[in-house]
Amino acid sequence: MPSSNLKPVTVYWRPQVPNPSKVIIILEELGVPYQGVFVEHGDLKTPKFEVVNPNGRVPAIHDPNTDVTLWESGAIVTYLIDQYDTEKSLTYDTLKEKYQLLQWQHFQSTGHGPYLGQAAWFLLFHHEPLESAKVRYIKETQRVIKVLDTWLEGKEFLVGDKCTYADLSFVTWNAAIGFFMNGRPKQEWDPENQFPNFSRWQNSMLARPSVRKATSLAKEEDVHS
Repeated sequence: MPSSNLKPVTVYWRPQVPNPSKVIIILEELGVPYQGVFVEHGDLKTPKFEVVNPNGRVPAIHDPNTDVTLWESGAIVTYLIDQYDTEKSLTYDTLKEKYQLLQWQHFQSTGHGPYLGQAAWFLLFHHEPLESAKVRYIKETQRVIKVLDTWLEGKEFLVGDKCTYADLSFVTWNAAIGFFMNGRPKQEWDPENQFPNFSRWQNSMLARPSVRKATSLAKEEDVHS
């Protein structure tokens, strides 16, 4: 279906949060129209929003073109790719590449984002300073970034010879590292020197128009295609 015939996908979001931004990046890349619904932090656990997402988190989407409502960013990205990437611009349908993409997507959602989220929590938000927790999650952040850095040696992208949804699934979480590591010793986070392959790849992702738009959104009225 041409995008001009599509109704906008509703995206439930909050600004400057990695997972909602991940969904907006994919919508932008695919040219799928969308409209944001800002959810106040205090409304996330209310019965009204839990009808949309019983887990009380963003992002969630409702697609009026298919009457599909989904939550969990990984599931949403998979749906958008399956439903709207008819030209395979962000994916592959060859056997090896198809499952390598899933491998990296699952790593991001289970072995990357959660550790970075815990690092951010203990470094910025926890009510008491727990240095042991900070050190643990800084080390985990370094470890998972090292996985990416090692894999990207001699490669421009995670899979194949083009940017895919797997690459784009990492970019917003990666962008948050500098924020929550701000003020820590340089030996703990110096990506240009410690992880040069990762840094090159991340910078190339940050330069994409879809990423620039998604990471700059701050107001509800901005969130639309």
